[in-house]
Amino acid sequence: MASMSSGSSHRDNKAGFWKKNATVPGSIKPVYGAQHPPIQRKGFNSPRKEDQAKNSKRDPFHDFENQTSDAWDVGDDDLITMANVQMSLRDVHSSAKAVLENHSRQAASRNANAHSFRNIDDGLVQSAQHYHHPGGPGLGVRLNSGWQPPKMTPIRFGPPVTSDREAVKLEKFRTLLKEPNLNLDELRKLSWSGIPKVVRPTAWKILSGYLPPAADRRESTLERKRKEYFSFIDQYYDTRHQDMHAETFRQVTRMGRDDRFEKDIEIENCNLLELDKNTRAIIEADSFWCTSRLLDGIQDNYTFAQPGIQMKVNALRELIKRIDAPMHQHLERQSVEYLQFSFRWMNNLLMREIPLHCTIRLWDTYLSEENGFADFHLYVCAAFLKRFSADVLKEDDFQGILMLLQNLPTQQWGDEEIGELLAEAFKLKYMFADAPKHLQVKS
Repeated sequence: MASMSSGSSHRDNKAGFWKKNATVPGSIKPVYGAQHPPIQRKGFNSPRKEDQAKNSKRDPFHDFENQTSDAWDVGDDDLITMANVQMSLRDVHSSAKAVLENHSRQAASRNANAHSFRNIDDGLVQSAQHYHHPGGPGLGVRLNSGWQPPKMTPIRFGPPVTSDREAVKLEKFRTLLKEPNLNLDELRKLSWSGIPKVVRPTAWKILSGYLPPAADRRESTLERKRKEYFSFIDQYYDTRHQDMHAETFRQVTRMGRDDRFEKDIEIENCNLLELDKNTRAIIEADSFWCTSRLLDGIQDNYTFAQPGIQMKVNALRELIKRIDAPMHQHLERQSVEYLQFSFRWMNNLLMREIPLHCTIRLWDTYLSEENGFADFHLYVCAAFLKRFSADVLKEDDFQGILMLLQNLPTQQWGDEEIGELLAEAFKLKYMFADAPKHLQVKS
């Protein structure tokens, strides 16, 4: 019996590895699920069977295992050993502190000669300098074995570059503004193509009519206007606490808390509290009068039913019908009304369609034109719409057209784009402003 058992074991060992699990006809093969693994009996791996396995011939799987035992990197055993080492919390903290101090010293030495380039993202530079690929096997590591961190180009900041043309223009403005009796027509002509930032506050006040052209009257006019403004404050500011106005303020709060018009000393990120009281008073009074001058020319835009805006929208429709018939017909076919997209252009003077610096540049020309906000703005809107005619024609439905016209790609616009827009608007004004019959379509 023993000899038969020994012979059977020898034949099984000679068989292939995958033959050892071959099923016997008529035998019962247990089925196990993922939630119910087989029960491990204590006597399953008996010492007698282990001894027999040692004495028997190695199967092909053991041969394969021995042949591939060097597949791991030499340093991987060290990683496994390090993972099994038990370290105290104090040792971990001390090691981390040492690493951070070492990195800090290295960063300080690197930045010693480049302290002026602080605007570079520190996290990006540090990650690029300390990036390290693991040394273990793998296709990704082999492909990137020669990878080097990209060299960072520092951002250099310097004074704004002023071209010779801009310098000459600034000198012309300064010379003109110093004249005892300023030529207003000459100032408008010079300001039409843009006003330098340095002289813009004074030029805007004169062009809007807040300051007189005569230089000797400007200081007295400013003093008188500022006193007049604060007399209005003393007279009308407390009226909101009266019973007849208190109910109005309660209704405004109930309708929308964000729509209240209150005196606010902070504008965006400019903290006016850092200025002295006299400077804040000057800014407040001058802002009031300049805004009043602006609104004087477009009052009908903001009265009941806004008749001024409705007339401008209708005029825009007739103008586009003449200068860009394909786009006008496309809007008509898709049932797009001009009021649905151009009302905002008229109501907000294109401030929501272009960046702030472009709006300031646009207003340089508006203030240089006679009735620029009331009349010239119409031709600017026509040129603005015509500029995106090709994009509008690509949209084949109502929703696409409105989404485009309410989110036009003007985020990267600058003085060059505004200059082209104003040139096209001036051409349209020259053609149609003094010849209203041109707007009529011949039957």
